[in-house]
Amino acid sequence: MNGIIVYSELEETALGLLTKGRELASELNKPLSVVLLGDQAGDQAENTFAYGATQAFIADAPALTNFQASTYASALTQIMAQADADIILIGSTRRGRELAPRLAQKLSAGCVTDAISLCIKDNRLVVERRTLGGNTVSTKVITSRQQVIAVMPKLYEADPVTGGAGEVIPVSLELQGPTTRVLERRPKKAGTVNLEEAEVLVCVGRGLNDKGDLALIQSLADSVGGMLGCTRPISHEYHWLTEDQMVGLSGKEASPRLYLAIGISGQIQHTVGVMNAKVIVAINNDKNAPIFKIADYGIVGDLYQVVPKLIEKLRSEFGGSQPK
Repeated sequence: MNGIIVYSELEETALGLLTKGRELASELNKPLSVVLLGDQAGDQAENTFAYGATQAFIADAPALTNFQASTYASALTQIMAQADADIILIGSTRRGRELAPRLAQKLSAGCVTDAISLCIKDNRLVVERRTLGGNTVSTKVITSRQQVIAVMPKLYEADPVTGGAGEVIPVSLELQGPTTRVLERRPKKAGTVNLEEAEVLVCVGRGLNDKGDLALIQSLADSVGGMLGCTRPISHEYHWLTEDQMVGLSGKEASPRLYLAIGISGQIQHTVGVMNAKVIVAINNDKNAPIFKIADYGIVGDLYQVVPKLIEKLRSEFGGSQPK
């Protein structure tokens, strides 16, 4: 078996995985391919060649119209056989986490999800992921003939190469019809956010005294063009914000350019969700709060005094526009 293949339903994630994949493929002396599934998937093929793919396997079928993990796993199984691939990198999105173990079962392959690091040692792919509630990082080496690895989104930034070119390969698949039928689709209710895609993330914790004070934190988020998130107590104990806004081990993991922690102590169950943030700013009245150990910038003070002054300063500096 030979070759690395990349798949994610999110183009940005797929391009980031291709960027890392071409490094791994070079070290292992393997070809690098990408899988594009669904309607008009072929339109993305040329772009993937600019990020290192030398082959793009394109498949469209009625069974792929709506995502079903078992159907997509069958499609990837057939494509991996045609590509002669032994490693597949999948974006560890909500769909990716559902897809990866099903694909591994079909391949009788080892599987690691939520990978936070990939490297080559002794000509083998070494994978790291968080374990024990996020308190430690474990190192994994898959010893099966094929390997399925779901990698955290936005872990690797997409970096194009010059002169990239590749081959588009249409694939004919044998897929069974879905075992379930979609009766109705409803849009998510207003206010639902995708924190995993946030460039700027403002999170609030137990330091907030009252639900009505969320308006203050939302005002700060608006001042920096950010999304509003929270720790588990805010969403699950107080029910001040929705489950979709919870950041941490049992919630969303994000990789924003800027993360502001407001009134958050910094327990690992939360901070594991923002460890990949580029810049971390913390505001807390306890100088010994664990959040300051991971913060790039820290302000020790009462959030009810600090946040209004910070909003005022931002507005005076940027005149109502969002800082870059």
